[in-house]
Amino acid sequence: MSKNSSDIVILIGTANGSGSQTANQILVKSCFRSGLTVAGKNLFPSNIQGLPTWYSVRVNNQGWLARRDGNDIVVALNPDSYQKDLQATAAGGLFFYDSSARGIEAPTREDISAFALPIKDILKPLGASVKLRKLLANMVYVGVLARWIGLDQNVVTSVISDMFESKQQLLQTNLDAFLAGWNYACSEQNPNDQFVVPPHSARKDSDLLIDGNTAAGLGAVYGGCQFLAWYPITPSSSLAESFISYANQLRIDESGKKTYAVIQAEDELSAISMVIGAGWSGARSMTATSGPGVSLMAEAAGLSYFAEIPAVIWDVQRAGPSTGLPTRTMQGDVLSAAKLSHGDTNHILLFPANPKECFEMARTAFDLSEQFQTLVIVLSDLDLGMNFWESSDFEVDASDFHRGKVLSAQDLESKDFKRYADVDGDGIPFRTLPGTEHSKAAYFTRGTGHDESAKYSEDGDNYVRLLDRLTKKYETAKKNIPPPILNQSVQSKLGVIAFGSSDPAVVEAQSQSEFDYLRLRGWPCGSDLATFLDGHQQVYIVEQNRDAQMRTLISEAYPTHAAKLRSILSYDGLPLTASKVLDGLLGDPS
Repeated sequence: MSKNSSDIVILIGTANGSGSQTANQILVKSCFRSGLTVAGKNLFPSNIQGLPTWYSVRVNNQGWLARRDGNDIVVALNPDSYQKDLQATAAGGLFFYDSSARGIEAPTREDISAFALPIKDILKPLGASVKLRKLLANMVYVGVLARWIGLDQNVVTSVISDMFESKQQLLQTNLDAFLAGWNYACSEQNPNDQFVVPPHSARKDSDLLIDGNTAAGLGAVYGGCQFLAWYPITPSSSLAESFISYANQLRIDESGKKTYAVIQAEDELSAISMVIGAGWSGARSMTATSGPGVSLMAEAAGLSYFAEIPAVIWDVQRAGPSTGLPTRTMQGDVLSAAKLSHGDTNHILLFPANPKECFEMARTAFDLSEQFQTLVIVLSDLDLGMNFWESSDFEVDASDFHRGKVLSAQDLESKDFKRYADVDGDGIPFRTLPGTEHSKAAYFTRGTGHDESAKYSEDGDNYVRLLDRLTKKYETAKKNIPPPILNQSVQSKLGVIAFGSSDPAVVEAQSQSEFDYLRLRGWPCGSDLATFLDGHQQVYIVEQNRDAQMRTLISEAYPTHAAKLRSILSYDGLPLTASKVLDGLLGDPS
């Protein structure tokens, strides 16, 4: 069977903790270095070891990065998921199975091509221990797949060498296992019977293969982050670890001293409280967490909003509520983030859709938090944060940071400084930083009712003025939030709105259907959203949650348009596909 294709999906079924993650990354990186457009999605359980885990690799020459339904090539090494993997193989596809594993028998499906991989026999000449052979089994399927889809052997071996650069004692053994798989594919199969994907013509040598958490950590370094407080939680921990790694390289002064501080707090409550304290002192400060951590940060979020102290929360969303599916992706924190805290609050939100925006929005979040003296919440998710995405190269913004309305000692000589006064009519007061050497500089920061001079007040009229000013500040923010991106390929009366990691699936769906597409990059949104709603008879909002949270926000902000809004929802914990978007559009009887 020969199939030259522009788009194939490979599904690899193994057991969690079996060492397959390294092998899967080698396969994805090898495809990338070969000029292919590739996306790797790790579908792993939350336990440490034993349960079935899958890795989906999409290789294509059209530039699509979303997960795709249907598996053209399946590798089944786990007896516990064998039957499920077999059924997941598309008709006409290839099915590789470990014929030496107990509980795995030759499949009887006649609509697929099945190939036995006697892993134990293939590895026997290597003379490795039983424990090591279990790990090396993964390198065997890398060799078989690399040969089957037409990768250059030298490219793959260079990736393996890079991956084991710090573990030279394991390098040769893994190279031998890869070559054993490669040679087995050459001897047992016809080299012409391959699924071959030609390189994507739009790929550039400067493009990157990177996950969003790594990009965000690097972006925070270049964005001027001086303080990070965090408590480990999947799937955000690698963001904090990325920041620490890059800061250790890039944020050291000439004397060898660190120009930043990191504290692993005892819990999320402590982490956000430390961040707010650092923000009050003038440091660019942030925390990284996920939904459960955001819930714990609610009271402190209200303090940042009401006392007007800069702070950044980077929320890498996962499936909830409660512990939910901690290793599955979701966009389920939109409403809680927008209104985080008790009472009347409105927070600024940012929605990165790719690693490049994760890098850029790290700085944007700090600029906005200081400009508006408030909490900014960046909403990424597990799919964007932990999986490999292709990205154009990052560009560092060399302009000065936006520190907002900060008064110096010299400024105070000529100003009648009142900490919470709206001097310019934009709702944003002036502030001073601790240590400013002037008698007018000091003030009390209050999470209780206060007047313009920061004095304690329980006067109702004063409190109304305070809340109204905060509303005015929020309205001013609309002009400074990253504007949405409009992809209007046709003059259609049908509109689609999406945000974050849903973007690749919607872009791919648009190539197969006719609709105008608006991608939100922040909230609150300015006139662009109103114009888009005005210009379309029906608007679908694509989001990865059950309760149509973004639709709720938009309906509240634009009530006259609420009747024309429809939802396309995905909440199974898996990355969104273009087919699900198209099914939502075509399956709506209205």
